[in-house]
Amino acid sequence: MIRLGNLFTKYPEMGVYLAVGIGYLIGRFKFRGVGFGVVTGSLLGGIILGNFFRVPVSDQAKSMLFLLFLFGIGYSVGPSFFGNLKGDGWRWVILGVFQPVVGLLAAFMVARFLKLDLGYSAGLLSGSLTESPAIGTASEAIRALALPDEQKQQLIGHIAVADAICYIFGTFGVIWCCSSLGPKLLGIDLKEESKKVELSKGIRSSKVGVSPAWQPIAVRAYTIPLNSPAVGKTLAEAENSVPGARLFVERIRRSSEIFSPSRTTVLEAGDTVAVLGRTETLVKVLGPRSSEIADSELLEIPVASFDLYITNRKIAGKTIQQFVDSVDEARGVLLRGITRGEHSLPFGRETIVQRGDTLHVTGSEAAVEKLAPIVGRKISPTEDSDLAVLGIGIFVGVLLGAITTIPVGHLRIGLGTSVGTLLAGVVVGWMRSVKPWFGRIPDGAILFMKSMGLAAFVAMIGLKAGPIFVSAVKEYGYVLFLGGVVVTLTPLIAGLFFGRYVLRLNPLLLLGGIAGAQTMIAGVAAVQEKADSPVATLGYSYTTAFGHVLLTTWGTVIIYLLT
Repeated sequence: MIRLGNLFTKYPEMGVYLAVGIGYLIGRFKFRGVGFGVVTGSLLGGIILGNFFRVPVSDQAKSMLFLLFLFGIGYSVGPSFFGNLKGDGWRWVILGVFQPVVGLLAAFMVARFLKLDLGYSAGLLSGSLTESPAIGTASEAIRALALPDEQKQQLIGHIAVADAICYIFGTFGVIWCCSSLGPKLLGIDLKEESKKVELSKGIRSSKVGVSPAWQPIAVRAYTIPLNSPAVGKTLAEAENSVPGARLFVERIRRSSEIFSPSRTTVLEAGDTVAVLGRTETLVKVLGPRSSEIADSELLEIPVASFDLYITNRKIAGKTIQQFVDSVDEARGVLLRGITRGEHSLPFGRETIVQRGDTLHVTGSEAAVEKLAPIVGRKISPTEDSDLAVLGIGIFVGVLLGAITTIPVGHLRIGLGTSVGTLLAGVVVGWMRSVKPWFGRIPDGAILFMKSMGLAAFVAMIGLKAGPIFVSAVKEYGYVLFLGGVVVTLTPLIAGLFFGRYVLRLNPLLLLGGIAGAQTMIAGVAAVQEKADSPVATLGYSYTTAFGHVLLTTWGTVIIYLLT
Protein backbone atom coordinates (compact mmCIF):
# COMPACT_ATOMS: atom_id res chain seq x y z
CA MET A 1 0.00 0.00 0.00
CA ILE A 2 2.84 2.39 0.86
CA ARG A 3 4.56 1.65 -2.44
CA LEU A 4 1.32 2.18 -4.36
CA GLY A 5 0.74 5.42 -2.47
CA ASN A 6 4.20 6.63 -3.48
CA LEU A 7 3.39 5.88 -7.12
CA PHE A 8 0.14 7.87 -6.90
CA THR A 9 2.05 10.78 -5.37
CA LYS A 10 4.68 10.69 -8.11
CA TYR A 11 2.25 9.97 -10.96
CA PRO A 12 -1.13 11.50 -9.96
CA GLU A 13 -2.53 10.91 -13.45
CA MET A 14 -2.66 7.20 -12.53
CA GLY A 15 -5.05 8.00 -9.70
CA VAL A 16 -7.28 10.17 -11.88
CA TYR A 17 -7.73 7.50 -14.55
CA LEU A 18 -8.25 4.79 -11.93
CA ALA A 19 -10.89 6.92 -10.21
CA VAL A 20 -12.70 7.42 -13.54
CA GLY A 21 -12.56 3.67 -14.25
CA ILE A 22 -13.92 2.82 -10.79
CA GLY A 23 -16.54 5.51 -11.23
CA TYR A 24 -17.81 4.04 -14.48
CA LEU A 25 -18.15 0.63 -12.85
CA ILE A 26 -20.12 2.22 -9.98
CA GLY A 27 -22.22 4.25 -12.42
CA ARG A 28 -23.27 1.21 -14.41
CA PHE A 29 -24.71 -0.53 -11.37
CA LYS A 30 -28.47 -0.05 -11.03
CA PHE A 31 -31.02 -1.23 -8.50
CA ARG A 32 -34.54 -1.44 -9.91
CA GLY A 33 -33.57 0.92 -12.71
CA VAL A 34 -32.00 3.55 -10.43
CA GLY A 35 -28.27 4.18 -10.30
CA PHE A 36 -25.73 6.90 -9.60
CA GLY A 37 -24.73 7.45 -13.21
CA VAL A 38 -21.16 7.67 -14.44
CA VAL A 39 -20.54 11.26 -13.29
CA THR A 40 -21.50 10.70 -9.64
CA GLY A 41 -19.83 7.31 -9.91
CA SER A 42 -16.58 9.04 -10.88
CA LEU A 43 -16.98 11.41 -7.94
CA LEU A 44 -17.40 8.44 -5.60
CA GLY A 45 -14.48 6.67 -7.27
CA GLY A 46 -12.30 9.67 -6.50
CA ILE A 47 -13.58 9.86 -2.92
CA ILE A 48 -12.88 6.15 -2.31
CA LEU A 49 -9.37 6.37 -3.73
CA GLY A 50 -8.66 9.68 -2.01
CA ASN A 51 -9.72 8.22 1.33
CA PHE A 52 -6.84 5.71 1.16
CA PHE A 53 -4.16 7.53 -0.83
CA ARG A 54 -2.91 11.05 -1.23
CA VAL A 55 -3.20 11.90 -4.92
CA PRO A 56 -2.04 15.48 -5.65
CA VAL A 57 -4.11 16.88 -8.54
CA SER A 58 -3.49 20.08 -10.45
CA ASP A 59 -6.07 22.87 -10.34
CA GLN A 60 -5.02 23.83 -13.88
CA ALA A 61 -5.71 20.30 -15.14
CA LYS A 62 -9.13 20.33 -13.45
CA SER A 63 -9.93 23.69 -15.02
CA MET A 64 -8.91 22.60 -18.53
CA LEU A 65 -11.08 19.48 -18.38
CA PHE A 66 -14.05 21.37 -16.96
CA LEU A 67 -13.85 24.13 -19.59
CA LEU A 68 -13.75 21.46 -22.32
CA PHE A 69 -16.90 19.91 -20.86
CA LEU A 70 -18.71 23.25 -20.53
CA PHE A 71 -17.98 24.22 -24.13
CA GLY A 72 -19.22 20.80 -25.27
CA ILE A 73 -22.51 21.04 -23.36
CA GLY A 74 -23.08 24.59 -24.59
CA TYR A 75 -22.27 23.57 -28.16
CA SER A 76 -24.79 20.72 -28.08
CA VAL A 77 -27.71 22.73 -26.59
CA GLY A 78 -27.07 25.97 -28.48
CA PRO A 79 -29.44 25.35 -31.44
CA SER A 80 -32.41 24.35 -29.28
CA PHE A 81 -31.67 27.04 -26.66
CA PHE A 82 -32.44 29.80 -29.16
CA GLY A 83 -34.81 27.77 -31.35
CA ASN A 84 -37.28 27.24 -28.50
CA LEU A 85 -37.65 30.99 -28.06
CA LYS A 86 -39.77 31.20 -31.21
CA GLY A 87 -43.45 30.62 -31.89
CA ASP A 88 -45.56 28.66 -29.40
CA GLY A 89 -42.40 27.47 -27.65
CA TRP A 90 -42.59 30.41 -25.23
CA ARG A 91 -44.60 28.28 -22.78
CA TRP A 92 -41.82 25.72 -22.64
CA VAL A 93 -39.25 28.49 -22.29
CA ILE A 94 -41.10 29.83 -19.25
CA LEU A 95 -41.22 26.34 -17.71
CA GLY A 96 -37.52 25.82 -18.51
CA VAL A 97 -36.68 29.02 -16.62
CA PHE A 98 -39.31 28.80 -13.84
CA GLN A 99 -38.31 25.37 -12.54
CA PRO A 100 -34.55 26.04 -12.21
CA VAL A 101 -35.32 29.36 -10.47
CA VAL A 102 -37.54 27.53 -7.97
CA GLY A 103 -34.75 25.00 -7.48
CA LEU A 104 -32.24 27.77 -6.73
CA LEU A 105 -34.59 29.43 -4.23
CA ALA A 106 -35.30 26.07 -2.55
CA ALA A 107 -31.58 25.30 -2.21
CA PHE A 108 -30.90 28.80 -0.87
CA MET A 109 -33.66 28.62 1.77
CA VAL A 110 -32.81 25.07 2.88
CA ALA A 111 -29.12 25.98 3.15
CA ARG A 112 -29.98 29.03 5.25
CA PHE A 113 -32.38 27.04 7.45
CA LEU A 114 -29.82 24.27 8.05
CA LYS A 115 -27.00 26.81 8.49
CA LEU A 116 -24.78 25.03 5.97
CA ASP A 117 -21.44 26.47 4.91
CA LEU A 118 -20.81 27.53 1.32
CA GLY A 119 -19.44 24.16 0.22
CA TYR A 120 -22.27 22.06 1.61
CA SER A 121 -24.80 24.57 0.20
CA ALA A 122 -23.37 24.34 -3.31
CA GLY A 123 -23.23 20.52 -3.13
CA LEU A 124 -26.83 20.49 -1.88
CA LEU A 125 -27.82 22.38 -5.03
CA SER A 126 -25.76 20.38 -7.53
CA GLY A 127 -26.68 16.97 -6.12
CA SER A 128 -30.37 17.60 -5.43
CA LEU A 129 -30.92 19.14 -8.88
CA THR A 130 -28.68 16.49 -10.53
CA GLU A 131 -26.49 19.05 -12.28
CA SER A 132 -22.91 18.06 -11.44
CA PRO A 133 -21.38 20.89 -13.57
CA ALA A 134 -22.54 23.26 -10.80
CA ILE A 135 -19.72 21.73 -8.72
CA GLY A 136 -17.25 23.42 -11.04
CA THR A 137 -18.91 26.83 -11.20
CA ALA A 138 -19.34 26.88 -7.41
CA SER A 139 -15.70 25.84 -6.91
CA GLU A 140 -14.55 28.70 -9.12
CA ALA A 141 -16.72 31.17 -7.19
CA ILE A 142 -15.25 29.95 -3.88
CA ARG A 143 -11.69 30.30 -5.20
CA ALA A 144 -12.49 33.95 -6.03
CA LEU A 145 -13.43 34.74 -2.41
CA ALA A 146 -11.09 36.53 -0.02
CA LEU A 147 -10.49 33.48 2.17
CA PRO A 148 -7.37 31.53 3.22
CA ASP A 149 -6.38 28.84 0.69
CA GLU A 150 -6.81 26.08 3.25
CA GLN A 151 -10.40 27.14 3.95
CA LYS A 152 -11.16 27.36 0.24
CA GLN A 153 -9.96 23.78 -0.29
CA GLN A 154 -12.05 22.59 2.63
CA LEU A 155 -15.19 24.27 1.24
CA ILE A 156 -14.58 22.80 -2.22
CA GLY A 157 -14.22 19.37 -0.61
CA HIS A 158 -17.57 19.89 1.13
CA ILE A 159 -19.20 20.45 -2.28
CA ALA A 160 -18.20 16.94 -3.34
CA VAL A 161 -19.47 15.39 -0.09
CA ALA A 162 -22.87 17.08 -0.27
CA ASP A 163 -23.27 16.38 -3.99
CA ALA A 164 -22.64 12.64 -3.51
CA ILE A 165 -25.16 12.44 -0.64
CA CYS A 166 -27.90 14.52 -2.30
CA TYR A 167 -27.54 12.97 -5.76
CA ILE A 168 -29.00 9.70 -4.47
CA PHE A 169 -32.50 11.07 -3.97
CA GLY A 170 -31.94 13.67 -6.71
CA THR A 171 -32.00 10.88 -9.28
CA PHE A 172 -34.68 8.76 -7.62
CA GLY A 173 -36.88 11.81 -6.94
CA VAL A 174 -37.07 12.84 -10.59
CA ILE A 175 -37.83 9.28 -11.73
CA TRP A 176 -40.49 8.81 -9.04
CA CYS A 177 -42.13 12.20 -9.56
CA CYS A 178 -42.27 11.95 -13.36
CA SER A 179 -43.44 8.35 -13.62
CA SER A 180 -45.58 7.83 -10.48
CA LEU A 181 -46.32 10.88 -8.33
CA GLY A 182 -46.81 13.31 -11.24
CA PRO A 183 -49.42 11.24 -13.13
CA LYS A 184 -51.36 10.74 -9.86
CA LEU A 185 -51.35 14.45 -9.06
CA LEU A 186 -52.50 15.27 -12.59
CA GLY A 187 -55.05 12.45 -12.62
CA ILE A 188 -53.90 10.91 -15.90
CA ASP A 189 -53.22 7.42 -17.21
CA LEU A 190 -49.87 7.47 -18.99
CA LYS A 191 -50.80 4.90 -21.65
CA GLU A 192 -54.14 6.53 -22.50
CA GLU A 193 -52.62 10.01 -22.57
CA SER A 194 -49.79 8.87 -24.82
CA LYS A 195 -52.31 7.46 -27.30
CA LYS A 196 -54.11 10.82 -27.39
CA VAL A 197 -50.89 12.71 -28.04
CA GLU A 198 -49.79 10.26 -30.74
CA LEU A 199 -53.18 10.56 -32.44
CA SER A 200 -53.17 14.37 -32.33
CA LYS A 201 -49.65 14.56 -33.75
CA GLY A 202 -50.02 11.73 -36.25
CA ILE A 203 -47.34 9.60 -34.58
CA ARG A 204 -47.36 5.83 -35.04
CA SER A 205 -47.50 4.01 -31.73
CA SER A 206 -44.63 1.69 -30.92
CA LYS A 207 -42.99 0.37 -27.81
CA VAL A 208 -39.76 1.97 -26.65
CA GLY A 209 -36.77 0.17 -28.12
CA VAL A 210 -38.89 -1.92 -30.50
CA SER A 211 -38.71 -1.39 -34.27
CA PRO A 212 -40.41 -3.27 -37.10
CA ALA A 213 -38.47 -5.92 -39.00
CA TRP A 214 -39.58 -4.60 -42.40
CA GLN A 215 -38.15 -1.66 -44.33
CA PRO A 216 -40.40 1.37 -43.69
CA ILE A 217 -39.62 2.92 -47.11
CA ALA A 218 -39.47 0.94 -50.33
CA VAL A 219 -39.55 1.15 -54.13
CA ARG A 220 -41.81 -1.45 -55.77
CA ALA A 221 -42.91 -2.18 -59.33
CA TYR A 222 -46.61 -2.42 -60.29
CA THR A 223 -48.40 -3.00 -63.61
CA ILE A 224 -51.38 -0.68 -64.23
CA PRO A 225 -54.47 -2.76 -65.23
CA LEU A 226 -57.01 -1.69 -67.88
CA ASN A 227 -59.70 -0.76 -65.35
CA SER A 228 -57.38 1.26 -63.11
CA PRO A 229 -58.62 4.78 -62.24
CA ALA A 230 -55.05 6.00 -62.91
CA VAL A 231 -55.35 5.29 -66.67
CA GLY A 232 -55.58 8.54 -68.65
CA LYS A 233 -54.43 10.70 -65.72
CA THR A 234 -51.27 12.74 -65.62
CA LEU A 235 -48.61 11.68 -63.15
CA ALA A 236 -49.41 14.67 -60.92
CA GLU A 237 -53.12 13.81 -60.89
CA ALA A 238 -52.45 10.16 -60.09
CA GLU A 239 -50.05 10.95 -57.23
CA ASN A 240 -52.55 13.38 -55.69
CA SER A 241 -55.56 11.06 -56.06
CA VAL A 242 -54.89 9.41 -52.69
CA PRO A 243 -54.72 12.23 -50.11
CA GLY A 244 -51.92 11.87 -47.56
CA ALA A 245 -50.44 8.77 -49.23
CA ARG A 246 -47.31 10.47 -50.65
CA LEU A 247 -46.59 7.91 -53.37
CA PHE A 248 -44.16 8.91 -56.12
CA VAL A 249 -43.65 7.36 -59.55
CA GLU A 250 -39.93 7.44 -60.25
CA ARG A 251 -39.69 5.42 -63.50
CA ILE A 252 -42.01 3.86 -66.06
CA ARG A 253 -41.58 0.86 -68.37
CA ARG A 254 -43.77 1.29 -71.44
CA SER A 255 -43.45 -1.59 -73.88
CA SER A 256 -39.69 -2.19 -73.81
CA GLU A 257 -38.70 1.40 -73.04
CA ILE A 258 -37.79 2.61 -69.54
CA PHE A 259 -37.91 6.37 -68.89
CA SER A 260 -38.18 8.93 -66.07
CA PRO A 261 -41.57 10.64 -66.34
CA SER A 262 -42.46 14.30 -65.91
CA ARG A 263 -45.39 15.59 -63.87
CA THR A 264 -47.44 15.89 -67.10
CA THR A 265 -46.78 12.34 -68.35
CA VAL A 266 -50.10 10.53 -68.98
CA LEU A 267 -50.34 7.01 -67.56
CA GLU A 268 -51.50 4.19 -69.84
CA ALA A 269 -52.90 0.72 -69.21
CA GLY A 270 -50.11 -1.85 -69.19
CA ASP A 271 -47.48 0.61 -67.91
CA THR A 272 -45.18 -0.80 -65.26
CA VAL A 273 -44.36 1.90 -62.73
CA ALA A 274 -41.66 2.05 -60.07
CA VAL A 275 -43.31 3.67 -57.04
CA LEU A 276 -41.51 5.09 -54.02
CA GLY A 277 -43.44 5.26 -50.76
CA ARG A 278 -43.93 3.93 -47.27
CA THR A 279 -44.26 0.17 -47.33
CA GLU A 280 -47.60 0.05 -45.52
CA THR A 281 -49.04 2.64 -47.93
CA LEU A 282 -47.85 0.70 -50.97
CA VAL A 283 -49.42 -2.48 -49.61
CA LYS A 284 -52.75 -0.88 -48.63
CA VAL A 285 -53.24 1.49 -51.58
CA LEU A 286 -51.63 -0.22 -54.58
CA GLY A 287 -51.69 -3.86 -53.50
CA PRO A 288 -55.44 -4.46 -54.09
CA ARG A 289 -55.53 -2.39 -57.30
CA SER A 290 -52.41 -3.43 -59.22
CA SER A 291 -50.22 -6.43 -59.80
CA GLU A 292 -46.78 -6.23 -58.22
CA ILE A 293 -44.00 -7.67 -60.35
CA ALA A 294 -40.26 -8.27 -60.01
CA ASP A 295 -38.51 -5.96 -62.48
CA SER A 296 -34.92 -5.52 -61.39
CA GLU A 297 -34.01 -3.34 -64.38
CA LEU A 298 -36.87 -0.90 -63.70
CA LEU A 299 -36.03 -0.75 -60.00
CA GLU A 300 -32.38 0.18 -60.55
CA ILE A 301 -33.02 3.61 -59.06
CA PRO A 302 -30.37 5.40 -57.00
CA VAL A 303 -32.12 5.86 -53.65
CA ALA A 304 -30.32 8.10 -51.17
CA SER A 305 -30.61 8.36 -47.41
CA PHE A 306 -29.17 11.60 -46.06
CA ASP A 307 -29.36 13.84 -43.00
CA LEU A 308 -30.57 17.38 -43.67
CA TYR A 309 -29.83 20.11 -41.13
CA ILE A 310 -32.57 22.76 -40.84
CA THR A 311 -31.33 26.36 -41.07
CA ASN A 312 -34.10 27.94 -43.18
CA ARG A 313 -36.23 30.27 -41.04
CA LYS A 314 -39.22 29.82 -43.36
CA ILE A 315 -39.31 26.09 -42.58
CA ALA A 316 -38.55 26.28 -38.85
CA GLY A 317 -41.76 26.48 -36.83
CA LYS A 318 -43.89 24.59 -39.37
CA THR A 319 -45.52 21.22 -38.89
CA ILE A 320 -44.32 18.40 -41.12
CA GLN A 321 -47.62 18.52 -43.01
CA GLN A 322 -47.30 22.27 -43.62
CA PHE A 323 -43.73 21.76 -44.77
CA VAL A 324 -44.73 19.04 -47.25
CA ASP A 325 -47.65 21.08 -48.61
CA SER A 326 -45.66 24.29 -49.07
CA VAL A 327 -42.38 22.97 -50.49
CA ASP A 328 -42.58 21.52 -54.00
CA GLU A 329 -39.08 20.11 -53.69
CA ALA A 330 -40.34 17.73 -50.97
CA ARG A 331 -41.85 15.56 -53.71
CA GLY A 332 -40.12 12.21 -53.84
CA VAL A 333 -38.57 12.54 -50.39
CA LEU A 334 -39.82 10.68 -47.29
CA LEU A 335 -38.97 11.37 -43.67
CA ARG A 336 -37.40 8.53 -41.63
CA GLY A 337 -36.71 10.37 -38.38
CA ILE A 338 -35.93 13.62 -36.58
CA THR A 339 -33.09 14.32 -34.18
CA ARG A 340 -33.11 17.35 -31.91
CA GLY A 341 -29.85 17.84 -30.07
CA GLU A 342 -28.90 14.35 -28.93
CA HIS A 343 -32.43 13.02 -28.79
CA SER A 344 -34.39 11.12 -31.42
CA LEU A 345 -37.94 12.47 -31.52
CA PRO A 346 -41.17 10.63 -32.29
CA PHE A 347 -42.79 12.38 -35.23
CA GLY A 348 -46.04 12.64 -37.14
CA ARG A 349 -47.91 15.06 -39.43
CA GLU A 350 -48.34 17.67 -36.66
CA THR A 351 -44.78 17.55 -35.29
CA ILE A 352 -43.22 21.01 -35.44
CA VAL A 353 -39.67 21.21 -36.80
CA GLN A 354 -37.16 23.73 -35.48
CA ARG A 355 -33.95 25.29 -36.64
CA GLY A 356 -31.14 22.98 -35.60
CA ASP A 357 -33.21 19.81 -36.09
CA THR A 358 -31.74 17.06 -38.25
CA LEU A 359 -34.14 15.41 -40.70
CA HIS A 360 -33.27 11.85 -41.69
CA VAL A 361 -34.73 11.48 -45.20
CA THR A 362 -34.88 8.91 -47.98
CA GLY A 363 -35.75 9.42 -51.63
CA SER A 364 -34.32 9.42 -55.12
CA GLU A 365 -30.88 10.95 -55.10
CA ALA A 366 -31.95 13.78 -57.39
CA ALA A 367 -34.95 14.64 -55.20
CA VAL A 368 -32.91 14.71 -52.01
CA GLU A 369 -30.27 16.90 -53.65
CA LYS A 370 -32.98 19.37 -54.71
CA LEU A 371 -34.51 19.51 -51.24
CA ALA A 372 -31.24 19.93 -49.32
CA PRO A 373 -30.61 23.65 -50.09
CA ILE A 374 -34.26 24.46 -49.36
CA VAL A 375 -34.10 22.91 -45.89
CA GLY A 376 -30.62 24.12 -45.05
CA ARG A 377 -27.66 21.88 -45.64
CA LYS A 378 -26.88 18.23 -46.23
CA ILE A 379 -24.70 16.87 -43.46
CA SER A 380 -21.70 15.03 -44.78
CA PRO A 381 -20.10 12.65 -42.26
CA THR A 382 -16.72 13.92 -41.07
CA GLU A 383 -14.17 12.82 -38.52
CA ASP A 384 -12.38 16.19 -38.45
CA SER A 385 -12.96 18.71 -35.66
CA ASP A 386 -12.65 22.46 -36.16
CA LEU A 387 -10.08 22.97 -33.42
CA ALA A 388 -9.65 26.60 -34.41
CA VAL A 389 -13.22 27.39 -33.39
CA LEU A 390 -12.92 25.16 -30.31
CA GLY A 391 -9.74 26.86 -29.07
CA ILE A 392 -10.76 30.43 -29.89
CA GLY A 393 -14.27 29.85 -28.53
CA ILE A 394 -12.98 28.68 -25.14
CA PHE A 395 -10.44 31.54 -25.08
CA VAL A 396 -13.15 34.15 -25.73
CA GLY A 397 -15.45 32.52 -23.15
CA VAL A 398 -12.75 32.54 -20.47
CA LEU A 399 -11.79 36.13 -21.33
CA LEU A 400 -15.37 37.42 -21.14
CA GLY A 401 -16.01 35.49 -17.93
CA ALA A 402 -12.87 36.93 -16.35
CA ILE A 403 -13.57 40.60 -17.18
CA THR A 404 -17.38 40.72 -16.99
CA THR A 405 -19.06 41.73 -13.74
CA ILE A 406 -22.78 42.07 -13.06
CA PRO A 407 -23.90 44.75 -10.56
CA VAL A 408 -26.45 43.40 -8.05
CA GLY A 409 -27.27 45.99 -5.39
CA HIS A 410 -24.03 46.92 -3.65
CA LEU A 411 -22.29 43.82 -5.04
CA ARG A 412 -20.50 43.31 -8.33
CA ILE A 413 -20.74 39.61 -9.21
CA GLY A 414 -18.15 38.24 -11.60
CA LEU A 415 -19.55 36.18 -14.46
CA GLY A 416 -16.76 33.63 -14.02
CA THR A 417 -14.69 31.77 -16.61
CA SER A 418 -16.88 28.66 -16.32
CA VAL A 419 -20.14 30.45 -17.15
CA GLY A 420 -18.37 32.47 -19.85
CA THR A 421 -17.17 29.27 -21.54
CA LEU A 422 -20.62 27.69 -21.28
CA LEU A 423 -22.19 30.73 -22.97
CA ALA A 424 -19.47 30.73 -25.64
CA GLY A 425 -20.38 27.11 -26.41
CA VAL A 426 -24.07 28.03 -26.64
CA VAL A 427 -23.31 30.83 -29.11
CA VAL A 428 -21.02 28.66 -31.26
CA GLY A 429 -23.62 25.86 -31.23
CA TRP A 430 -26.29 28.31 -32.35
CA MET A 431 -24.03 29.69 -35.09
CA ARG A 432 -23.50 26.15 -36.32
CA SER A 433 -27.29 25.77 -36.64
CA VAL A 434 -27.30 28.83 -38.90
CA LYS A 435 -24.12 27.93 -40.79
CA PRO A 436 -23.62 24.13 -40.43
CA TRP A 437 -20.19 24.28 -42.05
CA PHE A 438 -18.99 26.59 -39.27
CA GLY A 439 -17.28 25.09 -36.23
CA ARG A 440 -18.04 21.52 -37.22
CA ILE A 441 -17.23 19.07 -34.40
CA PRO A 442 -18.38 15.44 -34.81
CA ASP A 443 -20.97 14.14 -32.36
CA GLY A 444 -18.53 11.54 -31.10
CA ALA A 445 -15.99 14.22 -30.22
CA ILE A 446 -18.63 16.29 -28.39
CA LEU A 447 -19.73 13.20 -26.47
CA PHE A 448 -16.13 12.54 -25.42
CA MET A 449 -15.67 16.17 -24.33
CA LYS A 450 -18.80 16.01 -22.19
CA SER A 451 -18.35 12.56 -20.70
CA MET A 452 -14.58 12.42 -20.11
CA GLY A 453 -14.27 16.12 -19.33
CA LEU A 454 -16.83 16.08 -16.53
CA ALA A 455 -16.01 12.58 -15.24
CA ALA A 456 -12.29 13.35 -14.87
CA PHE A 457 -13.04 16.75 -13.30
CA VAL A 458 -15.34 15.37 -10.60
CA ALA A 459 -12.94 12.46 -10.03
CA MET A 460 -10.25 15.03 -9.16
CA ILE A 461 -12.70 16.82 -6.85
CA GLY A 462 -13.37 13.46 -5.18
CA LEU A 463 -9.68 12.71 -4.75
CA LYS A 464 -9.25 15.93 -2.77
CA ALA A 465 -12.45 15.36 -0.77
CA GLY A 466 -11.59 11.76 0.13
CA PRO A 467 -9.74 12.44 3.41
CA ILE A 468 -12.69 14.41 4.90
CA PHE A 469 -15.58 12.40 3.42
CA VAL A 470 -16.22 9.92 6.25
CA SER A 471 -16.12 12.52 9.04
CA ALA A 472 -18.30 14.92 7.04
CA VAL A 473 -20.93 12.25 6.37
CA LYS A 474 -21.05 11.37 10.07
CA GLU A 475 -21.57 15.01 10.98
CA TYR A 476 -23.92 16.20 8.21
CA GLY A 477 -25.02 13.09 6.26
CA TYR A 478 -28.65 12.74 7.35
CA VAL A 479 -29.16 16.53 7.43
CA LEU A 480 -27.96 16.90 3.85
CA PHE A 481 -30.00 13.94 2.65
CA LEU A 482 -33.26 15.27 4.11
CA GLY A 483 -32.52 18.77 2.88
CA GLY A 484 -31.82 17.30 -0.56
CA VAL A 485 -35.24 15.63 -0.62
CA VAL A 486 -36.89 19.03 -0.16
CA VAL A 487 -34.71 20.71 -2.81
CA THR A 488 -35.33 17.92 -5.34
CA LEU A 489 -39.12 17.72 -4.99
CA THR A 490 -39.96 21.42 -4.60
CA PRO A 491 -39.15 22.52 -8.19
CA LEU A 492 -40.58 19.31 -9.66
CA ILE A 493 -43.98 19.72 -7.99
CA ALA A 494 -44.01 23.49 -8.55
CA GLY A 495 -43.17 22.98 -12.24
CA LEU A 496 -45.84 20.30 -12.54
CA PHE A 497 -48.69 22.49 -11.28
CA PHE A 498 -47.39 25.69 -12.91
CA GLY A 499 -46.98 24.00 -16.27
CA ARG A 500 -50.40 22.32 -16.20
CA TYR A 501 -52.67 24.96 -14.67
CA VAL A 502 -50.93 28.21 -15.61
CA LEU A 503 -49.16 27.41 -18.89
CA ARG A 504 -51.82 24.82 -19.94
CA LEU A 505 -49.25 22.35 -21.26
CA ASN A 506 -50.16 18.83 -22.29
CA PRO A 507 -49.81 16.67 -19.14
CA LEU A 508 -47.77 13.88 -20.75
CA LEU A 509 -45.36 16.25 -22.48
CA LEU A 510 -45.18 18.23 -19.24
CA LEU A 511 -43.78 15.19 -17.40
CA GLY A 512 -40.98 15.07 -19.95
CA GLY A 513 -40.57 18.84 -19.62
CA ILE A 514 -40.03 18.83 -15.85
CA ALA A 515 -37.45 16.03 -16.26
CA GLY A 516 -35.69 18.17 -18.86
CA ALA A 517 -35.71 21.25 -16.63
CA GLN A 518 -33.73 19.20 -14.10
CA THR A 519 -31.63 17.60 -16.88
CA MET A 520 -32.42 14.04 -15.81
CA ILE A 521 -32.92 11.82 -18.86
CA ALA A 522 -33.71 8.85 -16.59
CA GLY A 523 -36.92 10.65 -15.58
CA VAL A 524 -38.29 10.80 -19.12
CA ALA A 525 -37.06 7.23 -19.77
CA ALA A 526 -39.22 6.05 -16.84
CA VAL A 527 -42.23 7.86 -18.32
CA GLN A 528 -41.58 6.23 -21.70
CA GLU A 529 -41.43 2.79 -20.12
CA LYS A 530 -44.73 3.16 -18.26
CA ALA A 531 -46.47 4.84 -21.20
CA ASP A 532 -45.18 2.34 -23.79
CA SER A 533 -44.45 5.39 -25.94
CA PRO A 534 -41.47 7.67 -26.63
CA VAL A 535 -43.65 10.77 -27.06
CA ALA A 536 -42.66 12.35 -23.69
CA THR A 537 -39.23 13.00 -25.23
CA LEU A 538 -40.78 15.97 -27.03
CA GLY A 539 -41.34 17.75 -23.71
CA TYR A 540 -37.82 16.89 -22.52
CA SER A 541 -36.27 18.38 -25.66
CA TYR A 542 -38.01 21.73 -25.09
CA THR A 543 -36.62 22.41 -21.60
CA THR A 544 -33.33 20.56 -21.17
CA ALA A 545 -31.24 23.29 -22.85
CA PHE A 546 -32.45 25.88 -20.34
CA GLY A 547 -31.96 23.48 -17.46
CA HIS A 548 -28.32 22.82 -18.39
CA VAL A 549 -27.44 26.50 -18.78
CA LEU A 550 -29.27 27.84 -15.73
CA LEU A 551 -28.51 25.05 -13.25
CA THR A 552 -24.82 25.19 -14.14
CA THR A 553 -24.85 28.95 -13.60
CA TRP A 554 -26.56 28.55 -10.22
CA GLY A 555 -23.32 27.12 -8.81
CA THR A 556 -21.87 30.63 -9.07
CA VAL A 557 -25.06 32.39 -8.02
CA ILE A 558 -25.67 30.46 -4.79
CA ILE A 559 -22.16 31.25 -3.52
CA TYR A 560 -22.75 34.96 -4.01
CA LEU A 561 -26.24 34.78 -2.48
CA LEU A 562 -24.84 33.21 0.68
CA THR A 563 -21.82 35.51 1.11
